[in-house]
Amino acid sequence: MPEVSIVLPVFNSASTLARAVASILDQTLRNIELIVVDDGSTDETPQVLRQFTDPRMRVIRSTHRNVADATNAATGVAQSPLIARMDADDFSYPQRIEKQCHFLNTHHLDAVGCQVRIVDDTGHLAPSMRRYQKWINDETADRTTIESLRFVELPLVNPTILARRHYFDLGFRMGDFPEDYDLLLRAANRGMQFGKLNEVLFDWTDGPNRLTRTDSRYSPEAFNRCRKIHLLQGPLRDVKCVDLWGVGETGKPWLRWLLDQGVTVRWGYDVNQRKVGELIHGVRIKAPTQMPPADGTLLFIAVGAFGARELITDHLRSRGYVLGADAWFVA
Repeated sequence: MPEVSIVLPVFNSASTLARAVASILDQTLRNIELIVVDDGSTDETPQVLRQFTDPRMRVIRSTHRNVADATNAATGVAQSPLIARMDADDFSYPQRIEKQCHFLNTHHLDAVGCQVRIVDDTGHLAPSMRRYQKWINDETADRTTIESLRFVELPLVNPTILARRHYFDLGFRMGDFPEDYDLLLRAANRGMQFGKLNEVLFDWTDGPNRLTRTDSRYSPEAFNRCRKIHLLQGPLRDVKCVDLWGVGETGKPWLRWLLDQGVTVRWGYDVNQRKVGELIHGVRIKAPTQMPPADGTLLFIAVGAFGARELITDHLRSRGYVLGADAWFVA
């Protein structure tokens, strides 16, 4: 049995596919299988795949459906209890799979990612993505950090995921939302534990034709719909009263949404002294220094200022909050 099954859905990616496939077959962990699902490609993808004769690679061809169904088809025939993702325009560094397996097992996690280098179609660093790359790579520290950020965005890049089979058995779903983020949130709501290696082991290509650039399922509005669905199914399930930190440009829409869901917002907190003592949508605003110790009331933090989350984290911990258990960041 292979130690890891790697699943790679592909549709019309002939120009990048050979490099992606070779990066998996050249892994230092040799006992693997690579399952490629050609989702009805109409370009030279089938010819590219025929160039590879490695017995560890299997190709499944189907009529064109979508990336979720193609990935589910691959995971459905995977033989290993550990499954990893890969995309046809990305590149895995040689030790990626070996190091992720070791990290997953050593820390008793359900799913792990790694740091990434975001590149353009030519393989050069994508200047427009530097801030996002820094955020993705910096938010590594521990499980609670990843957990507390999941309603901003889980700082795990989908094609870097290596996970136990029960994670992938949840299945990717198609809808008006990003299928990869939806799966991560469903797994988190079930208590699965995530981690990330503090090492760049993956080149993630951000080209103009990537689905995340062209498909409405990956728009900011779609991500926001996904967050709210899983908030209601997760931390907010059967909860009638919360606190909210932040009633500015980021926080006010969340305040209105919470009230629309029938959730009472007990207190609002904001660093803007002009708002302290005011009523906003019927909620009294206090300064963070007036925050009492954690008492079991859930807290959501809606702030957009760069660097604010780090300062808030220290303040919350001093009040006894456990990030990812009774306090979450939202965006």
